[in-house]
Amino acid sequence: MKLFITGISTDVGKTVASAIITEALEADYWKPVQAGDLENSDTHKVRSYVSNEKSVFHKNSYALNTPASPHLAAELDGITIDINQIKLPEYTNEHLVIEGAGGIFVPFNSTDMVIDLIQPDYKVVVVSRHYLGSINHTLLTIEALQNRKIEIAGIVFSGDENLATETIILNKTGVNYLGRIEQEPYFDKNVIKEYAERFREKLLGLQ
Repeated sequence: MKLFITGISTDVGKTVASAIITEALEADYWKPVQAGDLENSDTHKVRSYVSNEKSVFHKNSYALNTPASPHLAAELDGITIDINQIKLPEYTNEHLVIEGAGGIFVPFNSTDMVIDLIQPDYKVVVVSRHYLGSINHTLLTIEALQNRKIEIAGIVFSGDENLATETIILNKTGVNYLGRIEQEPYFDKNVIKEYAERFREKLLGLQ
């Protein structure tokens, strides 16, 4: 099973969700495009959160120096991202967690966006965090995926509970609710492992 983790915006908890899902499934992890923070990248963070010894952490296809939209970060590095060069890691028969960059319409170049990386056999997990405008961003993200006939595995809510927001999103979309990641004071291996145990049954049910 290949699970593509996307957010409704940046900084919504996508990397923590990726770590939880990686731990729950003892999956491999791959971030195709990393922009900025190369010494403490999302791959570094997920690796530091995961306890199991089975997960393999695959190399970025593109590691860009500037924390910016990938199309700009690539331009500043003097390159152009070619999504045909973004290929699935070889030699893995395990579940694979693929973490996107920002939201699904983040551009890689003048024509391609994150959503264009999502292959027919991927299932998408949408991470939604509550803020003013998040209902709109969540519904737009889900509708765009549905319009392309991309399978949505479910939604994860990140942060403090907001029943008014969550209820309207779930009712209007009918997507599968996978669980919540609370506004924790910190995340470490133990916290991630606790969440992995909560999420595991629903994630295994997606197969």
